[in-house]
Amino acid sequence: MPATDPHKDDIIALEKSYWDAMKKKDGKRTAQLSGADSLVTGTQGVMKIPKAKMGKMTEEGKWTLDDYTFDNIEVSTPRPDVAIIAYVVSQKVTMDGKKQSMKAADSSTWIKGPDGWECHAHSETLLKDN
Repeated sequence: MPATDPHKDDIIALEKSYWDAMKKKDGKRTAQLSGADSLVTGTQGVMKIPKAKMGKMTEEGKWTLDDYTFDNIEVSTPRPDVAIIAYVVSQKVTMDGKKQSMKAADSSTWIKGPDGWECHAHSETLLKDN
């Protein structure tokens, strides 16, 4: 493996850093980890979110991420500067004052640029209760 290829643990750490920043409502960090324009898909459809707006949404969102855990993590590195991570996330959130637990299949695409790794796409699919 060439020295410029990312290691699985590095990509997992980046993904967890993003989730930790959301948990702390750290918009500066989520903006730093986001691409110039990130594509996001989920229950609200498709969004293209500029870096600065991602930070603002993290800080001002009417939700809190109380806890999360990852399972079934897979990482693919088709090129030394591109990494795709997919996993199942169990999350505890508070929305509109109501605590909820959710399980979802998530994936993110990370691209390494001159300033380091940035997340350029994230997708979340809620899983049915087992």
